[in-house]
Amino acid sequence: MSPLETLRRMNRIAGRPLLLATFLARLPVSMTLIGLLTLVTSTTGSVAAAGLVSGAFALGEAVGGPVIARFADRHGQRVPVLVTALLDAALIVLLVAAITADAPLPTLVALAAAGGLCMPQVGPMARTRWVVLIRKGPDRGPERERSVSAAMSVEGVLDEASFVLGPALVGVLTLTLSPTASVLGAAVLIGVFGTVFALHPTAPPGSAPVRGAEGRITRPALLLLAVPMFCQGLFFGGMSTGVTAFADNAGHGDLSGLMYAVMGSSSAVAGLMMASLPVGFSLTARTRVAAGGLALLTLPLYLDHGPVSLAVAILVLGIAIGPHLVSLFGLIERAAPPSRLSQSMAIILSSLILGQSLGSMISGALADAYGHQGAFALATAGGLVSFAVTTLVLRGRWYERPDSPDVPASALTDPMAGAHVAKTTGATRGI
Repeated sequence: MSPLETLRRMNRIAGRPLLLATFLARLPVSMTLIGLLTLVTSTTGSVAAAGLVSGAFALGEAVGGPVIARFADRHGQRVPVLVTALLDAALIVLLVAAITADAPLPTLVALAAAGGLCMPQVGPMARTRWVVLIRKGPDRGPERERSVSAAMSVEGVLDEASFVLGPALVGVLTLTLSPTASVLGAAVLIGVFGTVFALHPTAPPGSAPVRGAEGRITRPALLLLAVPMFCQGLFFGGMSTGVTAFADNAGHGDLSGLMYAVMGSSSAVAGLMMASLPVGFSLTARTRVAAGGLALLTLPLYLDHGPVSLAVAILVLGIAIGPHLVSLFGLIERAAPPSRLSQSMAIILSSLILGQSLGSMISGALADAYGHQGAFALATAGGLVSFAVTTLVLRGRWYERPDSPDVPASALTDPMAGAHVAKTTGATRGI
């Protein structure tokens, strides 16, 4: 399946308006973090204060995301997304007003944390929405697996594009208008397109709580995925800091955003190509290969580079990022209880946010001490740990989807049930 065919498949399932709404509604995540850094720094003159405010927003999102997603699983997506989108837009506007009014730093941190807590979880809910639509659709067997793979691929591309274009949009608004405009722009986007996403007719209804093993979210197969996702966050933190440090030291600080965007472009293309891989190439195998690629493809970063040659090395490195994220989200879909899919995705995504925040802090200190290669070392470490965990701990049988629809979901994620499932249902398929 080519990238164009992947997009056509998604358009057939729900149409382009849903794709557009989910993309524009998730732009404010990266825009707000970068915009707050810029706005607080320019207003207070303190990078440390800016880091505290931006970090409080990220931490609030990591904490509040799973709670919002759980409410959506239980009561449907429409009301929680609509309420949080409008409330978050108002809180961001209030935060901007407090910053420009020179409010005390604790007040700014508290408002930022509240804004993060109310950030609608568009990414996890969009993935859940696609899965629900595909399960209700006519596709069965391998065709259904290809549709799910296509959905995870497209959503991964939208995530990558939002984290590339979000900071770029902040830069454009800051240069043409003001730092304040960049954060207010994020508020407008989340208010408008969060509402569009909430009211779209594809919004799934809630599901009754499932008791016992069927509804349990504390499954080893699910929670273990937080580790490689956290490592992906460390990787992002190390790479963004390393690229920025390299560009500054080379006297091309204005190129750092473009160089980082190069990595996002190759990652997006590679993520779309995941839907064309053979059905027999299992998700766990894909995750291991991609994690190994994350570590291996960072090694050229330690050579002596100019801006062009480093951009080429980063372009190649991006080939492993999209497949790693797409495969992990595919595994989440397999391991999560169907009644708590949005919450499961939000929990694992929170580990990515935490990893990126922590990675940015650690890699900054490493860059000060050892230069840009010190920051890149954290990216390498993230890839190595993810490869080790996915290779040594993850078991493919935990994520197998049996042919028989009568096998309970708990059997798919219970390590002790793998042999029984294989014996009683015959062959299994993985993507």
